[in-house]
Amino acid sequence: QVQLVESGGGLVQPGGSLRLSCAASGSIFSIIAMGWYCQAPGKERELVATITKGGRTNYADSVKGRFTISRENAKNTVYLQMNSLKPEDTAMYYCNAEVLTDKSAGYRTLEVWGQGTLVTVSS
Repeated sequence: QVQLVESGGGLVQPGGSLRLSCAASGSIFSIIAMGWYCQAPGKERELVATITKGGRTNYADSVKGRFTISRENAKNTVYLQMNSLKPEDTAMYYCNAEVLTDKSAGYRTLEVWGQGTLVTVSS
């Protein structure tokens, strides 16, 4: 009923930048919050950054000052600008959204995940 499609991952050298995008579509009445999580090989999925509909943001300590999350409410899209990338940022990055569905889907609150986009930081 609600889908998230991520894009923007890839291979980048240390110190480089990438911009991830995630677009939500489907039976959406409102998106309460959106965010990015990452999962490195052998590790659990962890928070990178979140942003509410009102624009309040939250970041993991490891990315503060380097990553910026933003969203375009009219497009149901969230972005993650990643600067000064480090090899330890290498991971699969997943988009997450807390969505209030529209009337056709019963005005329910859903948590939705994207398929993930791979970010590799290596020289």
